[in-house]
Amino acid sequence: MKRKTAFLGMFLALALICSYVESLIPFYFGIPGVKLGLANIVTVLMLYGIGAKEAFCVSVARILLAGFLFGNPFSILYSLSGGILSFFAMLCLKSIGTFHLVSVSVAGGIFHNIGQLAAAAIAVETYNLVYYSPILLFAGFLTGFLIGILAQELLRRLNGYL
Repeated sequence: MKRKTAFLGMFLALALICSYVESLIPFYFGIPGVKLGLANIVTVLMLYGIGAKEAFCVSVARILLAGFLFGNPFSILYSLSGGILSFFAMLCLKSIGTFHLVSVSVAGGIFHNIGQLAAAAIAVETYNLVYYSPILLFAGFLTGFLIGILAQELLRRLNGYL
């Protein structure tokens, strides 16, 4: 039990470091909400290597802590809505068993942006934000693909440790 707690704490710390590093990278396309999603590498690794319950808990804890440390209440709202929707989309596709890890990660990236877009539309009380959806969906596809490739390679290299 102590080992598992330490292991999960290590993953949470790693996800927070990824969030912090991402906040330092000047990655801005002029559209709010588009980010690399480096911390999602940890979520995908945990989903495939540890288990869904643990991955979900670490993901939510990371979103809350990163929001308090590096963001604001709106960033927590957007990240939570995107992160939770993304997680359950990835979990559903992984559970089906026919989807590749990269495909699952791509779906996670796309659904993360859908969740953020929905939260933003509700928060600002306008649905005109839907005009951003093609760009956000493409960005989710691209970042999900990159994160999936990185997570796949890390999972292959960590095969005996997770």
